[in-house]
Amino acid sequence: MAEKLLLDVDPGIDDALAILMALGNDDVEVVGLTTVMGNTTIENTTKNALALLEFVYRTDIPVARGAGRPFADELVMAEYVHGPGGMPETVREALPEPSTKPIDQNAVDFILEQADEYGDDLTIAAVGPQTNIALAMALDPTLPDKVSDIYQMGGALKTTGNVTPQASFNFYVDAAAAARVVQDGWPTTVGLDVTEPAYLPPEARERFRGRGTYGDVVADILEYKAQGPDGTVAEGGSITSDAVVLAGILGDPLTYEEAYVEIDTTGGPSNGATVYDEHGVYENPPNCTVALNVDIKQCHEVVMSSLEGLMPGQNS
Repeated sequence: MAEKLLLDVDPGIDDALAILMALGNDDVEVVGLTTVMGNTTIENTTKNALALLEFVYRTDIPVARGAGRPFADELVMAEYVHGPGGMPETVREALPEPSTKPIDQNAVDFILEQADEYGDDLTIAAVGPQTNIALAMALDPTLPDKVSDIYQMGGALKTTGNVTPQASFNFYVDAAAAARVVQDGWPTTVGLDVTEPAYLPPEARERFRGRGTYGDVVADILEYKAQGPDGTVAEGGSITSDAVVLAGILGDPLTYEEAYVEIDTTGGPSNGATVYDEHGVYENPPNCTVALNVDIKQCHEVVMSSLEGLMPGQNS
Protein backbone atom coordinates (compact mmCIF):
# COMPACT_ATOMS: atom_id res chain seq x y z
CA MET A 1 0.00 0.00 0.00
CA ALA A 2 1.34 3.41 -0.96
CA GLU A 3 2.37 5.75 1.85
CA LYS A 4 -0.13 8.58 2.41
CA LEU A 5 1.39 12.02 1.90
CA LEU A 6 0.00 15.43 2.79
CA LEU A 7 1.87 18.37 1.25
CA ASP A 8 1.80 21.71 3.07
CA VAL A 9 3.02 24.13 0.42
CA ASP A 10 3.46 27.76 -0.65
CA PRO A 11 3.82 27.42 -4.46
CA GLY A 12 6.39 28.82 -5.53
CA ILE A 13 8.24 26.91 -8.18
CA ASP A 14 10.23 24.75 -5.75
CA ASP A 15 6.90 23.62 -4.37
CA ALA A 16 5.67 22.97 -7.89
CA LEU A 17 8.49 20.50 -8.45
CA ALA A 18 7.77 18.82 -5.10
CA ILE A 19 4.08 18.47 -5.96
CA LEU A 20 4.85 17.04 -9.41
CA MET A 21 7.38 14.61 -7.93
CA ALA A 22 4.86 13.29 -5.42
CA LEU A 23 2.20 12.87 -8.09
CA GLY A 24 4.65 11.09 -10.38
CA ASN A 25 5.83 8.54 -7.83
CA ASP A 26 3.78 5.40 -7.18
CA ASP A 27 5.26 4.91 -3.71
CA VAL A 28 3.08 7.68 -2.25
CA GLU A 29 -0.56 8.67 -2.47
CA VAL A 30 -1.14 12.40 -2.12
CA VAL A 31 -4.19 12.84 0.11
CA GLY A 32 -4.28 16.61 -0.15
CA LEU A 33 -2.50 19.93 -0.43
CA THR A 34 -2.69 22.58 2.27
CA THR A 35 -1.52 26.05 1.37
CA VAL A 36 0.29 28.68 3.38
CA MET A 37 1.64 32.15 2.65
CA GLY A 38 5.36 32.49 2.05
CA ASN A 39 6.77 32.63 -1.45
CA THR A 40 3.73 34.78 -2.29
CA THR A 41 0.35 35.61 -0.77
CA ILE A 42 -2.08 32.93 0.40
CA GLU A 43 -4.40 33.89 -2.48
CA ASN A 44 -1.62 33.19 -4.97
CA THR A 45 -0.27 30.04 -3.34
CA THR A 46 -3.77 28.55 -3.27
CA LYS A 47 -4.47 29.47 -6.89
CA ASN A 48 -1.10 28.10 -7.98
CA ALA A 49 -1.76 24.81 -6.18
CA LEU A 50 -5.14 24.45 -7.89
CA ALA A 51 -3.64 25.33 -11.28
CA LEU A 52 -0.85 22.76 -10.93
CA LEU A 53 -3.32 20.00 -10.08
CA GLU A 54 -5.50 20.96 -13.04
CA PHE A 55 -2.45 21.01 -15.30
CA VAL A 56 -1.75 17.34 -14.56
CA TYR A 57 -5.42 16.27 -14.43
CA ARG A 58 -5.49 15.67 -10.66
CA THR A 59 -8.33 17.92 -9.55
CA ASP A 60 -9.54 14.97 -7.46
CA ILE A 61 -6.96 15.96 -4.85
CA PRO A 62 -8.40 18.39 -2.29
CA VAL A 63 -6.73 21.76 -1.64
CA ALA A 64 -7.32 23.43 1.73
CA ARG A 65 -6.42 27.08 2.18
CA GLY A 66 -4.36 27.90 5.27
CA ALA A 67 -2.62 30.73 7.07
CA GLY A 68 -2.33 34.08 5.28
CA ARG A 69 0.13 35.67 7.69
CA PRO A 70 2.75 34.65 10.26
CA PHE A 71 2.01 34.42 13.99
CA ALA A 72 3.53 37.77 14.90
CA ASP A 73 5.76 39.22 12.19
CA GLU A 74 4.93 41.10 9.03
CA LEU A 75 4.70 38.87 5.97
CA VAL A 76 7.93 38.66 3.98
CA MET A 77 7.57 37.09 0.52
CA ALA A 78 9.99 35.73 -2.08
CA GLU A 79 8.43 36.72 -5.39
CA TYR A 80 11.83 38.11 -6.34
CA VAL A 81 13.00 34.47 -6.36
CA HIS A 82 9.91 32.72 -7.76
CA GLY A 83 8.41 35.32 -10.06
CA PRO A 84 5.34 37.58 -9.75
CA GLY A 85 2.55 35.71 -8.00
CA GLY A 86 4.98 32.90 -7.22
CA MET A 87 5.54 31.66 -10.76
CA PRO A 88 7.70 32.90 -13.66
CA GLU A 89 5.76 34.14 -16.64
CA THR A 90 6.71 31.17 -18.86
CA VAL A 91 5.23 28.75 -16.35
CA ARG A 92 2.19 30.87 -15.56
CA GLU A 93 1.26 31.06 -19.26
CA ALA A 94 1.31 27.26 -19.52
CA LEU A 95 -0.86 26.60 -16.47
CA PRO A 96 -4.64 26.60 -16.86
CA GLU A 97 -6.97 28.90 -14.99
CA PRO A 98 -8.27 26.71 -12.15
CA SER A 99 -11.81 25.43 -12.63
CA THR A 100 -11.93 24.17 -9.04
CA LYS A 101 -11.85 25.93 -5.69
CA PRO A 102 -10.31 25.06 -2.34
CA ILE A 103 -12.49 22.96 -0.09
CA ASP A 104 -14.56 24.71 2.56
CA GLN A 105 -12.50 23.18 5.36
CA ASN A 106 -9.47 25.22 6.43
CA ALA A 107 -5.97 23.77 6.24
CA VAL A 108 -5.53 23.23 9.98
CA ASP A 109 -8.74 21.25 10.35
CA PHE A 110 -7.90 19.27 7.20
CA ILE A 111 -4.46 18.36 8.57
CA LEU A 112 -5.97 17.12 11.83
CA GLU A 113 -8.70 15.19 10.00
CA GLN A 114 -6.15 13.41 7.79
CA ALA A 115 -4.02 12.58 10.82
CA ASP A 116 -7.03 11.04 12.55
CA GLU A 117 -7.99 9.08 9.44
CA TYR A 118 -4.59 7.70 8.42
CA GLY A 119 -2.55 7.79 11.64
CA ASP A 120 0.97 6.49 11.24
CA ASP A 121 0.36 5.74 7.57
CA LEU A 122 0.48 9.51 6.96
CA THR A 123 3.59 11.61 6.33
CA ILE A 124 3.34 15.40 6.34
CA ALA A 125 5.79 17.37 4.20
CA ALA A 126 5.76 21.04 5.21
CA VAL A 127 7.91 22.76 2.60
CA GLY A 128 6.86 26.35 3.30
CA PRO A 129 6.62 28.41 6.49
CA GLN A 130 5.51 26.22 9.37
CA THR A 131 2.41 28.21 10.37
CA ASN A 132 -0.26 25.64 9.48
CA ILE A 133 1.58 22.82 11.25
CA ALA A 134 2.18 24.91 14.37
CA LEU A 135 -1.49 25.90 14.49
CA ALA A 136 -2.54 22.27 14.08
CA MET A 137 -0.23 21.27 16.93
CA ALA A 138 -1.69 24.02 19.11
CA LEU A 139 -5.17 22.52 18.61
CA ASP A 140 -3.99 18.94 18.96
CA PRO A 141 -0.59 18.54 20.66
CA THR A 142 -0.70 14.81 19.93
CA LEU A 143 -0.50 15.39 16.15
CA PRO A 144 3.21 14.43 15.90
CA ASP A 145 2.50 11.19 17.76
CA LYS A 146 -0.34 10.25 15.43
CA VAL A 147 1.48 10.56 12.09
CA SER A 148 4.49 8.72 10.72
CA ASP A 149 6.65 11.83 10.32
CA ILE A 150 6.60 15.57 9.81
CA TYR A 151 9.22 16.71 7.30
CA GLN A 152 10.05 20.39 7.20
CA MET A 153 12.05 22.26 4.57
CA GLY A 154 14.03 24.84 6.46
CA GLY A 155 17.01 25.59 8.58
CA ALA A 156 20.70 26.23 8.13
CA LEU A 157 22.50 24.03 10.63
CA LYS A 158 26.18 24.21 9.68
CA THR A 159 25.91 26.63 6.77
CA THR A 160 24.76 30.20 6.19
CA GLY A 161 21.20 31.34 5.59
CA ASN A 162 19.61 32.38 2.32
CA VAL A 163 17.49 35.33 3.53
CA THR A 164 19.76 36.59 6.31
CA PRO A 165 23.32 35.45 7.08
CA GLN A 166 21.92 32.97 9.59
CA ALA A 167 18.31 32.16 8.68
CA SER A 168 16.64 30.13 5.96
CA PHE A 169 13.60 31.72 4.34
CA ASN A 170 10.93 29.32 5.60
CA PHE A 171 12.00 29.66 9.23
CA TYR A 172 12.60 33.41 9.00
CA VAL A 173 9.09 34.11 7.66
CA ASP A 174 7.47 32.68 10.78
CA ALA A 175 10.16 31.97 13.36
CA ALA A 176 7.64 31.40 16.15
CA ALA A 177 5.86 28.69 14.16
CA ALA A 178 9.13 27.00 13.21
CA ALA A 179 10.19 27.06 16.86
CA ARG A 180 6.93 25.43 17.95
CA VAL A 181 7.26 22.60 15.43
CA VAL A 182 10.91 21.97 16.31
CA GLN A 183 10.32 22.10 20.06
CA ASP A 184 7.23 19.91 20.20
CA GLY A 185 6.95 17.99 16.93
CA TRP A 186 10.19 16.01 16.59
CA PRO A 187 10.27 16.86 12.88
CA THR A 188 12.69 15.65 10.23
CA THR A 189 14.43 18.89 9.34
CA VAL A 190 15.84 19.15 5.82
CA GLY A 191 17.68 22.42 5.44
CA LEU A 192 20.14 24.32 3.31
CA ASP A 193 23.03 22.05 4.36
CA VAL A 194 21.70 19.38 1.99
CA THR A 195 19.38 21.25 -0.37
CA GLU A 196 21.88 23.79 -1.69
CA PRO A 197 24.60 21.29 -2.74
CA ALA A 198 22.07 19.15 -4.63
CA TYR A 199 21.86 21.29 -7.76
CA LEU A 200 20.16 19.66 -10.73
CA PRO A 201 22.71 19.95 -13.56
CA PRO A 202 21.88 21.75 -16.85
CA GLU A 203 21.40 18.46 -18.66
CA ALA A 204 18.45 17.74 -16.36
CA ARG A 205 16.34 20.51 -17.87
CA GLU A 206 17.37 19.50 -21.37
CA ARG A 207 16.12 16.00 -20.62
CA PHE A 208 12.61 17.48 -20.39
CA ARG A 209 12.77 20.20 -23.03
CA GLY A 210 10.62 19.40 -26.07
CA ARG A 211 8.79 16.49 -24.44
CA GLY A 212 5.31 17.94 -24.56
CA THR A 213 3.74 20.72 -22.52
CA TYR A 214 4.55 19.02 -19.23
CA GLY A 215 8.20 18.51 -20.14
CA ASP A 216 8.57 22.11 -21.25
CA VAL A 217 7.06 23.43 -17.99
CA VAL A 218 9.49 21.33 -15.93
CA ALA A 219 12.35 22.56 -18.13
CA ASP A 220 11.19 26.17 -17.71
CA ILE A 221 11.09 25.76 -13.93
CA LEU A 222 14.58 24.31 -13.85
CA GLU A 223 15.91 27.01 -16.14
CA TYR A 224 14.38 29.74 -14.01
CA LYS A 225 15.83 28.16 -10.86
CA ALA A 226 19.27 28.26 -12.45
CA GLN A 227 19.19 32.02 -12.97
CA GLY A 228 21.34 34.32 -10.92
CA PRO A 229 20.25 37.76 -9.70
CA ASP A 230 21.34 39.30 -13.00
CA GLY A 231 19.13 36.94 -15.02
CA THR A 232 21.99 34.91 -16.45
CA VAL A 233 21.74 31.12 -16.28
CA ALA A 234 24.26 29.55 -13.92
CA GLU A 235 26.49 26.79 -15.23
CA GLY A 236 26.20 24.83 -11.99
CA GLY A 237 22.52 24.03 -12.42
CA SER A 238 19.22 24.58 -10.65
CA ILE A 239 18.56 24.92 -6.91
CA THR A 240 15.46 22.83 -6.15
CA SER A 241 15.17 22.89 -2.36
CA ASP A 242 11.70 21.42 -1.88
CA ALA A 243 12.45 18.67 -4.38
CA VAL A 244 15.32 17.50 -2.16
CA VAL A 245 12.88 17.09 0.75
CA LEU A 246 10.65 14.96 -1.45
CA ALA A 247 13.67 12.94 -2.57
CA GLY A 248 14.28 12.20 1.11
CA ILE A 249 10.73 10.89 1.44
CA LEU A 250 10.62 8.99 -1.86
CA GLY A 251 14.18 7.62 -1.73
CA ASP A 252 17.21 7.36 0.50
CA PRO A 253 19.71 10.04 -0.57
CA LEU A 254 19.94 11.87 2.77
CA THR A 255 21.92 11.05 5.90
CA TYR A 256 20.36 12.04 9.22
CA GLU A 257 21.19 12.23 12.88
CA GLU A 258 19.18 13.05 15.97
CA ALA A 259 20.01 16.43 17.49
CA TYR A 260 18.83 19.15 19.82
CA VAL A 261 17.75 22.24 17.86
CA GLU A 262 16.22 25.61 18.72
CA ILE A 263 14.92 28.37 16.45
CA ASP A 264 15.86 31.94 17.36
CA THR A 265 12.72 34.03 17.91
CA THR A 266 14.35 37.12 19.45
CA GLY A 267 13.53 39.37 16.50
CA GLY A 268 17.11 40.59 16.11
CA PRO A 269 19.63 39.92 13.35
CA SER A 270 19.58 36.18 14.06
CA ASN A 271 15.77 35.87 14.04
CA GLY A 272 14.77 32.54 12.49
CA ALA A 273 18.27 31.10 12.77
CA THR A 274 18.66 27.39 13.46
CA VAL A 275 20.60 26.82 16.68
CA TYR A 276 22.05 23.33 16.15
CA ASP A 277 23.70 21.90 19.25
CA GLU A 278 26.28 19.89 17.33
CA HIS A 279 28.50 19.19 20.36
CA GLY A 280 25.78 18.72 22.98
CA VAL A 281 26.82 21.69 25.07
CA TYR A 282 23.24 22.23 26.30
CA GLU A 283 23.10 18.61 27.49
CA ASN A 284 19.49 18.47 26.28
CA PRO A 285 18.06 15.32 24.70
CA PRO A 286 17.48 15.41 20.92
CA ASN A 287 14.22 16.94 19.73
CA CYS A 288 14.41 16.42 15.97
CA THR A 289 16.07 14.49 13.18
CA VAL A 290 18.32 16.63 10.99
CA ALA A 291 19.65 15.97 7.49
CA LEU A 292 23.39 16.62 7.34
CA ASN A 293 24.61 14.97 4.13
CA VAL A 294 23.25 14.19 0.68
CA ASP A 295 24.21 11.66 -1.95
CA ILE A 296 23.86 14.07 -4.86
CA LYS A 297 23.76 11.45 -7.61
CA GLN A 298 21.11 9.42 -5.84
CA CYS A 299 19.11 12.56 -5.09
CA HIS A 300 19.15 13.52 -8.78
CA GLU A 301 17.94 10.06 -9.76
CA VAL A 302 14.96 10.22 -7.38
CA VAL A 303 14.01 13.74 -8.50
CA MET A 304 14.25 12.95 -12.20
CA SER A 305 12.49 9.59 -12.11
CA SER A 306 9.65 11.01 -10.02
CA LEU A 307 9.18 14.00 -12.33
CA GLU A 308 9.23 11.70 -15.34
CA GLY A 309 6.53 9.58 -13.75
CA LEU A 310 3.99 12.11 -15.03
CA MET A 311 5.26 12.08 -18.61
CA PRO A 312 2.75 9.55 -20.03
CA GLY A 313 -0.31 11.37 -21.34
CA GLN A 314 1.45 14.74 -21.32
CA ASN A 315 2.20 14.94 -25.02
CA SER A 316 0.08 17.90 -26.04
